[in-house]
Amino acid sequence: MAQQPNPFFSVVCPVYKTRHQLEELVDRLEAVFNELDKDFEVILVDDGCPEDSWDLIALLTQKNDFIKGVKLSRNFGQHYAITAGLDQSMGQWVIVMDADLQDLPEEIPSLYKKAKEGFQVVVAKRKERKDGRRKRWASWLFYKILSYLTRTSMDHQVANFGIYHAQVIEEIKRLKEQVRYFPALVQWVGFRQVKVEVKHGDNSGRVSAYSWEKMVDLALNIMMAYSDRPLRMMVKLGLMVALIGFLYAGYTLFKYWLGEIIVAGYASLIVSIWVLTGVLLITLGMVGLYVGKTYQGVKNRPLYIIEKKL
Repeated sequence: MAQQPNPFFSVVCPVYKTRHQLEELVDRLEAVFNELDKDFEVILVDDGCPEDSWDLIALLTQKNDFIKGVKLSRNFGQHYAITAGLDQSMGQWVIVMDADLQDLPEEIPSLYKKAKEGFQVVVAKRKERKDGRRKRWASWLFYKILSYLTRTSMDHQVANFGIYHAQVIEEIKRLKEQVRYFPALVQWVGFRQVKVEVKHGDNSGRVSAYSWEKMVDLALNIMMAYSDRPLRMMVKLGLMVALIGFLYAGYTLFKYWLGEIIVAGYASLIVSIWVLTGVLLITLGMVGLYVGKTYQGVKNRPLYIIEKKL
């Protein structure tokens, strides 16, 4: 049998609590690529979705020969599901997008048009985010802190949505660190990158798959995995506290020699104990987090487990 040529486009979509948008997503993607007149595949990765999305994905693969279905053995997380999809992709250009229709399929042609100018990475920058005010504020704050800690420019209006050349994807596949965050991996591999403003789909009536607890956990994991700056900050904080302690000790001795101190102050003793203990606990906790991440990496477990493929 003749070997089938690789598709021109691969679309990777992690699926979690987005069952009700899948059929519309597939229809709109098909219309977009028919207009572009290019071969394509759509890879739907069921990340342990509690809505039985796999049954629908299986049905869609029967109806459409351009769909690949990948079912993970449990919920590994969005960026691990993206990794699983990337490993299955075969296109010359790979598009990563969410399945909840906040990333609009109709924006793909404008991303591809920019890529044809010689860019290997074209990421979508959302002009007006349709998320709630609290989520937008939290996202802005998170990316500001992440940019500072990782010494890179991270834009809170940019997420996973974008088009990436196969060469970029191959380099990302080679990165096997246990903590996955797709935008940071894209930043690290480099190549010619550019942002294109796009519209952001409305998410009214949809419940986010990320709870506040999950968002905080993700933020801590990313900061620990992609930067050693918190450790350096703890060292600087320790030096500053030690300097203040030495200065205060010198001031106290000077006052004692002048005869102005008869009984050592209870308040200053308690304050010193609490401040130093707090700094020590923070420092030990930070080091413990890094040791924990190192322990996870040493175990060298697979990033994800595939239960079924269609």
